[in-house]
Amino acid sequence: MAFRFSRRLSCGAAAVLLAFCSQASARDLVIALKTEPSSMDPQYHALTPNTQISQTLFNSLVETDEKLQPQPALAESWSVDGKVWTFKLRPGVKFSDGSPFTAEDVVFSYDRIPKVPNSPSPFTLYLGAVAKTEALDPMTVRITTKELAPNLLVNLAQLPIMSKKAASGAAPEGKTTTELNSGNGLVGTGPYKFESWKRGAELVFSRNDNYWGPKPAWDKVVYRPMTNAAARVAALLAGDVDLIEDPPTDDLPKLKSNKKLFVEETPSVRVVYVALDQFAEPSPGVKGTEKNPMKDKRVREALSLALNRDAIVERVMGGVAKPAGNMLPYPMFGASKEHAQAPKADVEKAKALLKGAGYPNGFEITLGAPSGRYVNDAKVAQAIASMWTRIGVKTNVDAMAPPVFFKARDSYALSAYLAGWSVTSGEMANALASLLVTRNPEAGLGTTNRSRYSNPAMDKLVEQASGTMDDAKRAELLQQASNLAMDDYAMLPVHFELSVWAMKDDVRYKGRPDQTTLAQNATPKP
Repeated sequence: MAFRFSRRLSCGAAAVLLAFCSQASARDLVIALKTEPSSMDPQYHALTPNTQISQTLFNSLVETDEKLQPQPALAESWSVDGKVWTFKLRPGVKFSDGSPFTAEDVVFSYDRIPKVPNSPSPFTLYLGAVAKTEALDPMTVRITTKELAPNLLVNLAQLPIMSKKAASGAAPEGKTTTELNSGNGLVGTGPYKFESWKRGAELVFSRNDNYWGPKPAWDKVVYRPMTNAAARVAALLAGDVDLIEDPPTDDLPKLKSNKKLFVEETPSVRVVYVALDQFAEPSPGVKGTEKNPMKDKRVREALSLALNRDAIVERVMGGVAKPAGNMLPYPMFGASKEHAQAPKADVEKAKALLKGAGYPNGFEITLGAPSGRYVNDAKVAQAIASMWTRIGVKTNVDAMAPPVFFKARDSYALSAYLAGWSVTSGEMANALASLLVTRNPEAGLGTTNRSRYSNPAMDKLVEQASGTMDDAKRAELLQQASNLAMDDYAMLPVHFELSVWAMKDDVRYKGRPDQTTLAQNATPKP
């Protein structure tokens, strides 16, 4: 079995008097991942499959707890005076190669982020407010922000600190993404260290004996990518793996009744949504019209009204989700009452809106979707396609392997696509700034706005919120901004996922609302 405890060997009484005799304990953990990370470079792709791996190798200045609130990590304490933040670093921290962690590593790590080329979802989103990072002395970092930055701490929690010594190199960014994928320069302060990566097969980490925190429970962690959910369940039942992500919703009753297994369910802050191209003319994947119909708000509203979100949750998701009317469930920070409930389906009104917009006979469109990235993603896409087809918008589904999907999405090859966003900060700001603010990658804004939606009035509200330290005022500004976006059908929220993990009964993993699977948080059953 992958998870094992060694058995104590019997010893003679005389030997016991001389020494304690036991077989060395060996504990390994094997995790079946639904999506393989696209890279080991911790600053290449701001995507959950990548970040959950990097958070096992690296630490940030601050890290979020199970309630997504920032807590001290590599920074032991901090203070703020207007736009100047001062961080006191944790003394005695070492990287996995034994070298000391200092303020220079923080400066190097933040300086590298905008230099990483070809990032599908850049980490510059989290550095947008930062004007300058300085090492005042080996154990003190000063960050000066462009304006007041109420979200700085939750943003810094997304930025792993690399070793300047190990990750420096000839390229502008130091060690390249290709080099880091091979393990060259992949040195962190986290609980585990990199051993090997065989793409499509397994990723192996071992315990970092230099780790500054509590000793990790496992000698070795092995990640096995298994995009097929049924295959993950089969591997768990066969004893080949100890912990799996997202078992099929149809299998949950069977898994919960199996006394050899344990199932963990946790409400998440991941919204699954449909993005609509509101820029290209004509739009790729649209047939039956030379125009881009999604530029018309009436068409976007019609596509939203066609969706029976309750049916998707009940029939496709097996109840393991909640219908969504916004990008964050109410009453979380920045979510408003106005869109707390998901809109109800209205097929006749949807048809009337299409007719009023000049599409009485509808049109044809292709809906892109990943297959295996989100819970039942391809099935959800098929359900949406049938609902759109019912109002006259003939919809084809192109379900792709996640890497292929994200490449197509990022190259603007899709007129409409199904995707998900995890609001790791626990408030609306990052979702708006990444998904819907007018695209400006240099400023770290609209970094995942692949629909190229643009609303200057909403942009202004988000900008105001980013410089408002008063929580009540900031929440009100974010509510106004999200209301503008939802009233404009800038994107179509479908549902919020309920995160599920299944594991052997001798393992426990407490789920997180950000849906990350962190090996360091898995423990043997008490």
